[in-house]
Amino acid sequence: LQVSHKCRGLWRECVTNMQDGVRTCDQYDSILADHPVKIVVTRTLMITADLLAGLALAALVLGLDCITFLKEDPCVKLKMCYGAGVILGAGSILGLIGSMWYAVDVYVERAMLVSHNIFLGVHYDFGWSCWLGMAGSTGCFVASVLLTCCLY
Repeated sequence: LQVSHKCRGLWRECVTNMQDGVRTCDQYDSILADHPVKIVVTRTLMITADLLAGLALAALVLGLDCITFLKEDPCVKLKMCYGAGVILGAGSILGLIGSMWYAVDVYVERAMLVSHNIFLGVHYDFGWSCWLGMAGSTGCFVASVLLTCCLY
């Protein structure tokens, strides 16, 4: 009999009581607090991926033909778009590593508890941010491939 439904994330952990539907969320104390290495590394990977994706977007926008920045040198604009694809590819790989690593780690932790017949009254589940991180990183990777391989 499941008593509660637990959702773990990088920034908080929520527990929903299955009997009355009450949901409580605990924010992790601080970004700088002592956390397990897996959380710190995953946060670092995801934040770096976000920053790289933002940088790639800025470079891509400046490299568009309709933008008057460096209008007289189309070769440089093409290199900017190519560079944006490379930066976006690096960010997408970091994002995929971070989100997949965290998802696999939560799954392995749950599987280990089940294999040792330890029941905590908790059902582990992935949050939306985990799935969105994987989907967004995959989309960025596809865009990176298109920018680097199909750009003329």
